[in-house]
Amino acid sequence: QLQASGGGLVQPGGSLRLSCAASGTTFSDRGWYRQTPGKQRELVATITSGGTTNYPEFVKGRFTISRDSARNTVHLQMDNLKPEDTAVYYCYAVSKFSYQTYWGQGTLVTVSS
Repeated sequence: QLQASGGGLVQPGGSLRLSCAASGTTFSDRGWYRQTPGKQRELVATITSGGTTNYPEFVKGRFTISRDSARNTVHLQMDNLKPEDTAVYYCYAVSKFSYQTYWGQGTLVTVSS
């Protein structure tokens, strides 16, 4: 249902753009979480069907989530990346009809010099 892409290795201060393509149903809220070994999964960005976005303080001003409704895809633009942004990033989407949450397979982002 969800296919995440765009992860990779980038130097500190660099940028990456993650994408999450959805299929199968109509989704309302969508977003991204990330997880590193030994830590809880943490919310990175959310976007509603109306386009309202929300970010935690540690990514505000650096990450931007956007929604391409025609392609049923959500993007996460990550700028000024820091080593502490290194994690596996997971996209999610909430079904508009069943309210079930679907998850992508995760994409690894490594920020290192």
